[in-house]
Amino acid sequence: MADEKVKSDPSAPTSTEFGVSDFNSTTKLADSQTISDDAEYNPFEHRQIEKPNTTLGSLTHLLKSSLGTGILAMPVAFKNAGLLFGAIGTVVIGLICTHCVHILVKTSHMVCQRTRVPVLGFAETAERVFQYGPPKLRPLAGFSKAFVDYALMATYYSAGCVYIVFIATSFHDVINHETGNDWSVRIYILLTMLPILLIGQIRELKYLVPFSALANLFIVITFGITLYYIFKDSLNFDDKPMFATFGTLPLFFSTVIFAMEGIGVVMPVENSMAKPQHFLGCPGVLNTAMGTVIVLYAVIGFFGYVRFGDESKGSITLNLPLEDTLAVVAQILIALAILFTFGLQFYVPMDILWRKIHDKIPKNRHMISQIALRSGIMILMGGVGLAVPELEPFIGLVGAVFFSSLGLFVPCVVETVFLWPNELGKFRWVLIKNVIFGAFAIFALVAGAYVSIKDIVALYTDDDEHES
Repeated sequence: MADEKVKSDPSAPTSTEFGVSDFNSTTKLADSQTISDDAEYNPFEHRQIEKPNTTLGSLTHLLKSSLGTGILAMPVAFKNAGLLFGAIGTVVIGLICTHCVHILVKTSHMVCQRTRVPVLGFAETAERVFQYGPPKLRPLAGFSKAFVDYALMATYYSAGCVYIVFIATSFHDVINHETGNDWSVRIYILLTMLPILLIGQIRELKYLVPFSALANLFIVITFGITLYYIFKDSLNFDDKPMFATFGTLPLFFSTVIFAMEGIGVVMPVENSMAKPQHFLGCPGVLNTAMGTVIVLYAVIGFFGYVRFGDESKGSITLNLPLEDTLAVVAQILIALAILFTFGLQFYVPMDILWRKIHDKIPKNRHMISQIALRSGIMILMGGVGLAVPELEPFIGLVGAVFFSSLGLFVPCVVETVFLWPNELGKFRWVLIKNVIFGAFAIFALVAGAYVSIKDIVALYTDDDEHES
């Protein structure tokens, strides 16, 4: 997916270049135009990609993007929901996330057809929807594009902060246990910043490929070891509640949304397909990938919580017994996997940011500017990790604020604006449905952020009281 390029098509209004940078949807659009003939425009016929992904390859990309650190946090999500509510809630949230991705891609296809553009990304879809939407909303076109771009940057930067805390926490537990040290996790965050500052300076995707390959291998091995520990002894279901408490439900919702939501990956994957018509539909790439993700997340969350109960931590690997060499190996491997993944995670928002500012910087200062900018942002991310070194509420906060708004709320708004006012279905059911989903996204954002921040404040208060 990294190096596909769309060739210029003489019958299409624009030429577009795609890569991992398209997480920000950097499609260059043609000037505003109207449809000049009656022939139905099929955007799929005008896509010419040098190295298109097969349907199977696109499915693999989507699965790989979804099966990361989020799945390791599912047992703690179930701890905040209970067995029965957690299982049902995971499926429901998974279906909502799938639907929101579906309406985003479908709306993008319809916008491409209406505006005679072969391909659009996330931000450009939002922009064009407002450009051709109700006249009163058209001035918001530029804002909508900027909002998606900056929200994507914030999402990836904040997820990178979670990565730093996760890596440091994993090494903290292993090294302190093996050596008998009593070092704070903040010391490990500072040590983690050394390799982070080096990996984050890689600006060519081809140099990140070996890191990603090793990360994928380490994640597979870690999953296998984790499943071994979950199922190696008999499981006790009797002492696990079917429903937790209403006060912890916002953390459940925000954690599951953080784990499942991969909205930034969707458009690049779909845009690079040889047969994009296979992305939606039944079974389709999206439904197959998300169905698999929902099942895996529900299984890991359910049985992980049954195994570790209220002791479940922000990553299930942190619950593995450090007395066992196999558990130590798993914890080290997953920490290295996330460390090696950081380069790609950081590449995405930096590419968005650099595209926005590079024209304002003299070319002879591009190199030093990139080094300084990347270093400064990574140091800031490390500072956030130092300020909030607790993994569980941090994941909930990121999921609540960024993934709920970008992955749930924005697709609902985009579809509603595009179909307004005469294509919203009988009794305007599309509007009603999107208002409900949008309200759920706002609830997840506000309640999840409130509970997460409250937990973070409580942790610091407890620490201060303990120290005094």
